[in-house]
Amino acid sequence: MMMSSIETFPPESTLFRPTAHFFRGGLGRFATGVAVVTFHTADAEGERPRHGITVNSFTSVSMEPPLVLVSIQRTVRTHEMLHDTPFTINILGAEQQGLALTFAGRPQVEPVWEDGGGAPRLAGVLGWFECEPWAEYDGGDHTLFIGKVVDFGYRAGDALGFVNGQFTTVHEAPRGHELLF
Repeated sequence: MMMSSIETFPPESTLFRPTAHFFRGGLGRFATGVAVVTFHTADAEGERPRHGITVNSFTSVSMEPPLVLVSIQRTVRTHEMLHDTPFTINILGAEQQGLALTFAGRPQVEPVWEDGGGAPRLAGVLGWFECEPWAEYDGGDHTLFIGKVVDFGYRAGDALGFVNGQFTTVHEAPRGHELLF
C-alpha cells in the first residue's frame, strides 16, 4: 500500500484525492528532459508508417555496450507496437514544444522526418539515439524498453524540460565537457 505524509480529505468528501494523485505530484517535482520515441511499423499493404510518442522517462543505462532505457505506459496505443522494434529517441530542443505536444496526442506541428538506418528520426532535434531492441522488462503499469545504441548525433542548443506539469527551458552550459578532452 502506498503511504503519504500529505494530509488528505476523507473519501466521502468532494475534495478527496487518492494517494496516487499526490504521488504523481511528488514525482513531478523532478525535472526531466523531453524526448519523442519514433519507430516504423508494418501494415497490410507493406507500407512502413512512422509513429512516435512523447516521453520524459529516458535514461542512459550502460556505456559498454551503449544502452539506453525508455519507459512506456502499457495503456498507450504505441506500447504494443514497440515490442522487438528498432526505435530512435529524439531529445527535443527548447523551441520544439509543438513536437512534444504533437506526439502526446495534441497536434501542433507537422513533423519533419529523416530516415535512419533502422528507425525514423525527427529533423532538427537536439540529440538522437537510434537503437536496436536489447531487452524489455516489466515495470508495473509500464514496460522498460532497453535499446542498444547503433548511431547517434547531437547539436548545440537549449533543451526542452518538464517539471511540475509544465514545459521549461534547460539552458545549455557554455561548453560541453566532451570538448575539454
